[in-house]
Order: sequence, then structure tokens, then C-alpha cells
Amino acid sequence: MTNDRADRQPSLVPWAAALLLAAAAPAHALVIGVTEGVTYQATDGQIEAKFEPIAEALGKALKQPVTIKVLSSYRNAREALKDNQVDLAFVHPAHVAFEATKSGNFKTLAWTAGFTDYKVSFLCKDLQAISNWKEIAGKSLVMPDADSITSVITRAMLREQGLQEGAVKTTNTRYQDAVPFYVQNGFAAYGATASASVVKAWKSTGGKTCAESRAVPIKQWLASSKLDASTVATARDTLLSLAQSDAGKRALATSTYSGFIAPSAEVEKTLMTWLGI
Repeated sequence: MTNDRADRQPSLVPWAAALLLAAAAPAHALVIGVTEGVTYQATDGQIEAKFEPIAEALGKALKQPVTIKVLSSYRNAREALKDNQVDLAFVHPAHVAFEATKSGNFKTLAWTAGFTDYKVSFLCKDLQAISNWKEIAGKSLVMPDADSITSVITRAMLREQGLQEGAVKTTNTRYQDAVPFYVQNGFAAYGATASASVVKAWKSTGGKTCAESRAVPIKQWLASSKLDASTVATARDTLLSLAQSDAGKRALATSTYSGFIAPSAEVEKTLMTWLGI
């Protein structure tokens, strides 16, 4: 007589082995996309090192591995956000973050403390503030990379004052710290920058500022809309609480940021309209 039980037992071994392997396999790694902007100079390695302790804190809280994907250009960032190549993202240029949230692909998790009041200043040699914006039509204005948040804000400022595209002669330079050179040497009547250090250095040599934009929060944390609610909530709570523990403060120290705060959906909606997103 054939032992049916014995005959069937070997066929169960592969299934059992597969189940054991699945149980032992590590959880799917979440990917954090990071872009730190294009008008400052930093290597991918330097950026990744800044965020490794925060990634470790998130991985510990989420109980799964977390990897970092540096998005070294805005094109890379937009593609990664559009195609859901990342699960979480730290995005410096607010307009790129706003594009992702407006599309519905991502939701804002947090803003970066100390970077919620980002304003563009116009450097100039004249003491008086610009009172009649029509008078600057035809004059020259230098600003950073055309796709930087500084330039996006600058164009919003001009539109707000009734100056359409082309009314002011604009020139772009790669880095913000090059803007004062153009104004100082007469290559531009005005220079747009949002770098506090650049503005401080400009004023220390007798330079003036003659216009300032409304405030824009930059450096947003985003979460993919495909993540489950529990994961999103844990990631948000972890980011918002980093500054409240010694371990979190150590992670923040490496990033150079002081912490992260809850965002305002209403403020972001208003700014999207102003920025033309």
C-alpha cells in the first residue's frame, strides 16, 4: 500500500522553506529623496552624510530600513516625485515641493524650522526703497538660476507689481553669492537674493536693499500619497519630535537644522497661487 502522507510530505518542503525565507527577509526599504537646491555648492556625498542620522531615526521608528537617494538636480527631483521613485522626500526648492503636492502625488509632512520666512531682497546702490515699480521697467536685474526658488519668488514679485515677463532685463548667475558682483560693478541695477549671508555681506560694505518679498517656507518634508496612513503618521511624528530628545538633537546637529514643524496647508495653497504653480 502506498503511503499517501509520505508521498505528499516532500512537496510541502519547498513551501515551508519559502515561508521561512519570507519571514527572515528584511522589510522593504523606504527611500528618502533629498535635494538641497542648485544655488549652493555641496556634493552628493556631503548631502547624504547630512541626512544619514535622520534616516536612521526614521528607520528605527518605522521598524524598517531606510535609504537615501540624493536628487542632484531639479529635473531629477521632479522625475523622482512624479514617478514615485521615493517614499519620503526632503525638498529645498519650495516650488518643486508645491508642484508635487498640487499634483496629489505627495503630501507635506513638515516644514524646516528657521526656514519658514524665506524672503527675496533686491540689492541696489540707491538708499530709497522702490516706490514706483513701473520705473524699474527696462532696467537690469540679476538673479540666481532661473529654476531656483529665489528666481521663482522674484518673478512673482514682479508680476505682483504689474510688471509682465520681459519688462525688466533679467540675467541669471549660477550661485547666489555671485549676485552682488553684478550690482557692485554696474552689470545690473538690481540683484535678487534670499541668502541672509549674502545680504549681510552686501550691507557691511555699504550696499542697500530696496525691496523685499513676502515670506515663503522652504525645505519641505513630503510623503508619498501611496504610503499607508500609519507610516505617514509615524514619519511625521518622528520628524516633529526630533528636537525633543537627545538622540534626535544629535541627528539634527549633523543635518545643521534645528528641527521640523507642522506645516500650514492654507499658507501653502495661497503661496502656490502667488508663485504661479
